[in-house]
Amino acid sequence: MSTLDVARTELALLVLYLNKAEARDKICRAIQYGSKYLSNGEPGTAQNVDKSTSLARKVFRLFKFVNDLHGLISPTSPGAPLPLVLLGKSKNALLSTFLFLDQFVWLSRTGIYKNKERAELIGRISLYCWMGSSICTTLVEVGELGRLSASMKKLEKDLKKSDKNNNEEYRSKLKKGNERSLALIKSGMDIVVAIGLLQLAPKKVTPRVTGAFGFVTSLISCYQLLPSPPKANTT
Repeated sequence: MSTLDVARTELALLVLYLNKAEARDKICRAIQYGSKYLSNGEPGTAQNVDKSTSLARKVFRLFKFVNDLHGLISPTSPGAPLPLVLLGKSKNALLSTFLFLDQFVWLSRTGIYKNKERAELIGRISLYCWMGSSICTTLVEVGELGRLSASMKKLEKDLKKSDKNNNEEYRSKLKKGNERSLALIKSGMDIVVAIGLLQLAPKKVTPRVTGAFGFVTSLISCYQLLPSPPKANTT
């Protein structure tokens, strides 16, 4: 491929990436929490960026609760253990509730919804729902990693002396394991972010800690949304 063809391919991938509403939301999230880290809760330009970006992100999430509502009523994977199924459905229910209630927070901040005290209460309830969904996600990922590890050990025994890295099934499981490990790190850090936003441990989880953890999880989310590069043409 020529340099121009490579540039075209890379730009096409970038356009594909930026066309995703989810990707734009996560980029804005990185800006929001990066600003929160810089401001450390103090008034100034960084805090203004934090607040304005937070409000802008809520527009991206309008009616997004339908996604997890669909996941809640969708059939489960065959063979999945009941505890993991229940945790997965609980995550969907909590995340859908968070996104639904978050719309009232947006209505309040734009001045459409006038009851400020009730809006603040709804905001806190929504954050508790998000924290609950992050806890459920963490537990699901731990359980799935345990199942994956057991199946990989069984596969290693079946392969015996053959090179496991040349086995397509083993490489697929290893890739899934890495993806789940990254998701586990992200969900665990998001719990800390939720604790910071709710000010449940203000002395330990300061705005700067919240911003740092939120910025890292935003970058992880951006990475997870990257499109797969096209396979090279060997003909």
